[in-house]
Amino acid sequence: MPVIELHVMQGYSDDDKSRLCEALTHAVRIVVPAPPEAVTVMIHDLAPAGYMRGGVHRTPAPALPCPIGLVRNYLSAMEAREIEKAKDMLGAGFLMTFPGTAPMHQLEQLIEWAKPRYKFVTKTYSGFEALQTPDDAAVVFCRGTLSGEWPDGTPFDGIRFIDRFEVTDGHLTRQDVWNDIAETKANA
Repeated sequence: MPVIELHVMQGYSDDDKSRLCEALTHAVRIVVPAPPEAVTVMIHDLAPAGYMRGGVHRTPAPALPCPIGLVRNYLSAMEAREIEKAKDMLGAGFLMTFPGTAPMHQLEQLIEWAKPRYKFVTKTYSGFEALQTPDDAAVVFCRGTLSGEWPDGTPFDGIRFIDRFEVTDGHLTRQDVWNDIAETKANA
């Protein structure tokens, strides 16, 4: 039974600590073949007066936003066509790649590219997964099915998709999309 004890500075919320416990449980299970209920995580809060680094008392850095929550909020804003809200979630140099197109940097490029493909699209999610990379980006995968209308008004649904996002410093910096829209439309 793996046991993890972690010391953090006081100041993180209960939600932040729950996210941390969950992430550590998942990290252990990548290596150790243990069910979640066999992994114990204990967080010990340290008072600022009881911690120094380099002879200086420190305060904790603010917790990063949940990357899955950020991706969900972005996708919801895009679906609702709240483009300015979605733009506020993008980091410098944001890059997105969709099937059959060159990389894009502006949401307006995506909207123009999508116009001849479909009138609108909505997503039904089967799941979200997040992981941290060694180079400071959190990666979020979401998967599910697409529904919507073709340009002629004919409805479609049940089209598979996977999106991969990179989140750096609390902002989206990359989106890669894979789906079966072209194959489905070709067979319609």
